[in-house]
Amino acid sequence: MKTELISRVVTTTLATALASIALAVPADGATAAVSVRGGTHHASDSSALKAHVDTIMKTGTVGLVVRSSGPHGTRNATGGVADQATGDRARPGDRFRIASTTKTFVATVVLQLVAEGRLSLDDTVEHWLPKVVSGNGNDGSKITVRQLLQHTSGLFDYTADFPEFASKAGYQANRYATWTAEQLAAIGMRHAPNFPPGTGWSYSNTNYVLAGMIIKKITGHDWTQEVTARIVRPLGLYDTLAPTTDPRIPGRHLHGYSAFDEAGPEIDVTALNPSAGGAAGAMISTTADLSRFYQALLGGKLLRPAQLAAMKTTVRASELDPGWAGARYGLGLMEVPLSCGGVYYGHGGDIPGYTTRNGFSADGRRGVVLNASGDGSSDSSSQQTENDLIDDELCR
Repeated sequence: MKTELISRVVTTTLATALASIALAVPADGATAAVSVRGGTHHASDSSALKAHVDTIMKTGTVGLVVRSSGPHGTRNATGGVADQATGDRARPGDRFRIASTTKTFVATVVLQLVAEGRLSLDDTVEHWLPKVVSGNGNDGSKITVRQLLQHTSGLFDYTADFPEFASKAGYQANRYATWTAEQLAAIGMRHAPNFPPGTGWSYSNTNYVLAGMIIKKITGHDWTQEVTARIVRPLGLYDTLAPTTDPRIPGRHLHGYSAFDEAGPEIDVTALNPSAGGAAGAMISTTADLSRFYQALLGGKLLRPAQLAAMKTTVRASELDPGWAGARYGLGLMEVPLSCGGVYYGHGGDIPGYTTRNGFSADGRRGVVLNASGDGSSDSSSQQTENDLIDDELCR
């Protein structure tokens, strides 16, 4: 199946969709709750946010947390439940798996290393990882670090040949397995590349597994340690984790649920050995921490101007059009057109049971982060309603 670490819509369009369930109106008491902190928001703003959350809940979402922030203050909204077994309501501070939103963190570390003169975006993969990208037409000497971060390498996406994300049985049998980065990369090398490096665009989690390996080769530390030392701790992201093999989400969190496109009910998929996602999608966070991260990144607090400009230099990513019409992709950063003109930046993330969506203004001062648990709809309605919420908040 196509990757579950980025877009359910891409999954549906290009390969096998994640779980499909009937649309359902949320149960009594599961409709949106909105809280406002600081600023001078109008009641209509909160009403509009609540309406968007209620609409998303009607597409089959189990639990939802949303944070909208800007110069006029912050609003948090929630819907549904964090845990179906206990009936606990979703709360603004609940942690969740952020899946491919991890990629922006990893790309930021790579670009910091570039600024330090420890590597170049034009270095080849072969230079840093000899013989890792080889066989079946794969050639690391023809792929640059920039192409890894930009998804223009042509490398096969290992998650498209990964039983852990393909079925209930595969997930239950392998959810606690530990995977090394080398093992994940080797899955990608079983397959011929999608196109010669630099001649196309195709989302591949294999790219970021390799980026994580390069971080370790240069620093001597695992990517999780570098992300924590360089980003998580300096920014005070106390609810953000870059786990290695611990399958738990500590503290209050949203439970994830998925049916893996099979008959029968969704199962609880919260517990997962995060090494299955690695540098492509292992991290855990909250809406508040992700807001702080993107505000700092786009506000120039994590990267020097040249590296931030490189991150925001995008290429057309038509593969993402079913989910984000007109999307472009930079270095671990998506650029999406706004209905009111201009664009927003962020990075979506999907993993069984969780969907992360976000969007921020070019300077990071305005932004929206949301996470939805459960499979959502079998068509594009969940994705569309989530996008509508972000677009409406940023266009107000």
